[in-house]
Order: sequence, then C-alpha cells, then structure tokens
Amino acid sequence: MKILYGTGNQAKLGVMQRALKDLNIEIIGLKEYSGRIPKVAEDGLTPLENARLKATAYYEALHIPVFSCDSGLYFEGLPEEYQPGVYVKRVAGKELTDEEMIAYYSGLAKRFGKLKARYKNAICFVLDKEHVYESMADNLSGEAFYIVDTPHSRRVEGFPLDSLSVHIESGLYYYDRKETNPDELAMDIGFYEFFREIL
Repeated sequence: MKILYGTGNQAKLGVMQRALKDLNIEIIGLKEYSGRIPKVAEDGLTPLENARLKATAYYEALHIPVFSCDSGLYFEGLPEEYQPGVYVKRVAGKELTDEEMIAYYSGLAKRFGKLKARYKNAICFVLDKEHVYESMADNLSGEAFYIVDTPHSRRVEGFPLDSLSVHIESGLYYYDRKETNPDELAMDIGFYEFFREIL
C-alpha cells in the first residue's frame, strides 16, 4: 500500500520511512507526489488539530491515503508568552528559517538559562472518508531535554533545534552521544504501533 506523508520536509520523511520500514507500506512525501498540492493553514491550537487539518485537506484534494503529523514544543517553567506550542517555527507571526530558529531559541536560553523542553507529537491518518485514525499518545512524544544557548556546529536541514538539544542525564549534545537515542527508538515504535494496529 502506498501512503502519502503530508510533509515536504525530507528529513522528517526519512525518519518516518525508517520507523515504518518493516510494515508492508510505501511512504512517499509531498515532493514525490506529482499532483497539485494544496497549501494548508496550520491554525489549530494543538498538534492534533494541526495534524487533522493537514491530513483531511490533503485527502480531500488528492483522494489517496494520507497521514500528517504535527508537534508542539513546551518548556518547563517558562512564561506562557514564550511557550512555542504548535508555533515552533513561527514567532510573532513570522516563519523562521533554520538559522533564525537557532538564533531565537538560543537567545531564550541565554535569557532564562538552559530550558527543559519536551516535544508533544500527534498523528492523523485518513485511509478513506469512513476511516480516520488519530493519536496524541505519550509513546509518540519525546523525552525531556535541554535547549541551550550555544549551538553545536552540526546542522541537519529541517531539524534546526537538534543543534541546541542536550541530553539531560549525560549533559552531552545529542549529536555527540555515541549510543543510539532510546527516546528516538521509543517514538519510532510508537508510530510503528499506531500503523500496525490500523493496517
């Protein structure tokens, strides 16, 4: 079965393809789809609302099975006006580039000290009009980590905040850790289980 992942972010597509490689499905992204792709306003208040908006809009336009994901970033103890939530890439109504995101979030860490953060992830899968599945379960979300004020030199396009992310227990940047990230594996298993139960 071919399923469209409603994202143009090639890094996110690769992560999901690896997570779901043992299922009998082919995951393609928006850049691999040859039809006309609608622009979807992500104006939901939660990650699940945004995932639902994207998945239903893409399904209605393209009439193929499609899923979309969305994330919110939440900081422990930070005032509400600095909580990104679903607006991780948008600050004061402006869509930030990867480098602008690094500058903005490292600036917050300079101002408030290292920030204890956690991503909350959601998924919505539209198989057809009668079969819509969604989740914002904890097993889809990551563990707590720190956002720090000094960026790592490594960059991965589409994942700018990874260069500011530090593992809490070890104090190392995730990029400097030798072992596989068990949290990443747990999220992969969460998405894998979501699809395995449906398909």
